[in-house]
Amino acid sequence: MTGGFSLELKNVRFAYSDNEKRQDFSLYVEHFSPKGCTALMGENGSGKTTLGKLAAGVLRPDSGCVLYNGADIAKRKLGQIGRCVGYLFQEPSRQLFTAHPLTEIAFALELQGISKSEAEARAMELLRQFELEHIIGHTTYTLSRGEKQRLAIAATMVMEPQFFVLDEPTTGLDKRRRNILVQTLHTLLAKNIGILLISHDREFADALHADIRIMDGGRLVDEKA
Repeated sequence: MTGGFSLELKNVRFAYSDNEKRQDFSLYVEHFSPKGCTALMGENGSGKTTLGKLAAGVLRPDSGCVLYNGADIAKRKLGQIGRCVGYLFQEPSRQLFTAHPLTEIAFALELQGISKSEAEARAMELLRQFELEHIIGHTTYTLSRGEKQRLAIAATMVMEPQFFVLDEPTTGLDKRRRNILVQTLHTLLAKNIGILLISHDREFADALHADIRIMDGGRLVDEKA
C-alpha cells in the first residue's frame, strides 16, 4: 500500500436495539507511516468496541456513513471490506470458525485462489511467528484463551489488510508474548499498515508509539500526546 489510508466515521449514529438511546460516533484517522497507530481509551461503556465494529464494517450505522479513503463502505461487500480493514474481536472464540489451527489461517487464502500448499506454508509461518507450532495437532476448541487470541490475530493478519482494528489484543497474553505482539505490529506499521487499537493497556499503547485518544459517549473528548 502507498499513500496512506484514511478512515472516517461521519455523523454516525447507532443503537443495538430500538429501546436503546442512539449514540453519536465521530472519528477521523489518516494513517501515514511510520506513526500509524491510534489508541482509543475510555471507561467501559464509552463506545470504544462499538466504534471499532462500526469502523471495521462488522456493524452498520443507523445513519451517517463510514468512509474508507473517502468512499462509503455501505457500497462494498463484506469480502471487499475485509481486504481493506481487518478486525480482531475482544473474545477470540467468536472469530475462530474451523476445528484446526492451520486451516483457520489458510482457508481464507484458499478462497482467494491461492494453492493449498502455499496457503498452508504461509499459515505455518504465522504460527511460528506467534509461537503456536505446538497447537498443530490440537483442535481450536481446546486451546487456551491466550492461544486462541494469538491464533485469531494470525488469521486476521494473513489477509494483509490496509488497516487493523484490534479490540483488547493483549488480553490473555503474558509479558513475553505481549512483546512479541508489539514487534509484530511494529513490522506492520513499517509496511505502512495502520492500526486502530482499542485497549485499557496504556503501556502497550505507548510501546506502539500510539496517538492516545479518550472516548466518552461515542465521541473523542480528549487527546494525549
